[in-house]
Amino acid sequence: MQKNVSLIFSATLLLLVTACGKPDASSESGKTEAPMSAPSESVDYDAIVKSADRSDEDKERDASRKPAEALAFFQIKSGQTVFEVEAGGGYFTELYSRTVGPQGAVVMQNFQGFLEFANDEITARLADNRLANVRQSISLHDDLDAEDNSVDVVTWVQGPHELYYVPEEGVDLGDPAGSFAEIFRILKPGGVFSVIDHAAADGAPTSVGNDLHRVDKAHVIDLAKGAGFVLEAESDFLANPDDDHTALAFASTIRGKTDQFALRFKKPE
Repeated sequence: MQKNVSLIFSATLLLLVTACGKPDASSESGKTEAPMSAPSESVDYDAIVKSADRSDEDKERDASRKPAEALAFFQIKSGQTVFEVEAGGGYFTELYSRTVGPQGAVVMQNFQGFLEFANDEITARLADNRLANVRQSISLHDDLDAEDNSVDVVTWVQGPHELYYVPEEGVDLGDPAGSFAEIFRILKPGGVFSVIDHAAADGAPTSVGNDLHRVDKAHVIDLAKGAGFVLEAESDFLANPDDDHTALAFASTIRGKTDQFALRFKKPE
């Protein structure tokens, strides 16, 4: 499929953006290996989430996203470099920025089509250099803007199903295997890759990524292992046994309450 994602996307994508700039020209692909950062081992994630200066809009999302649990599961620490695949409007970007602190860095990646709907939120979040350790990156998921072995943590929240979303005929957001290979490429040896997504039924075809905005957990695990990752941990902190996995993730009956899986992978050292 051609990789032209500047087309006007459907209303379904608008729902996705509400639920979940320009590229930095200075980044060049390289082959340099960087050692894992030596982050602080003690982080008060609850205090970060409860910061009084977080926006009311972000705080309203906390109940469904459980950010303190997510940050702990992602193992994000002070001083790290975090690459956030499909950051959307930046709900988690802001939390990552606060967690890694001034000695750390966050890359806020989106594909071009997101800007049709999320650019105002992104602009406000990054205005006046208020998140000084964040830079924005616009790319497809199989062509990430980071050097080899340069990132401590990669996260992809409510996103891998998008690899099977077809916003317009002949358009994709990146090759699935190629996208996971890119994540493996940019992570340092020993680096962590964490995924959260809306669960599909066991054995569901990849087409549910387009039809329901869900994905079978086993499929994500297969893609990650195929790229060279080792599954390190799973968590059910966003599980909902009352979700039967048949509804569109953004349907009014289930939106914000979908059964979601959390997986943490490691790049071998």
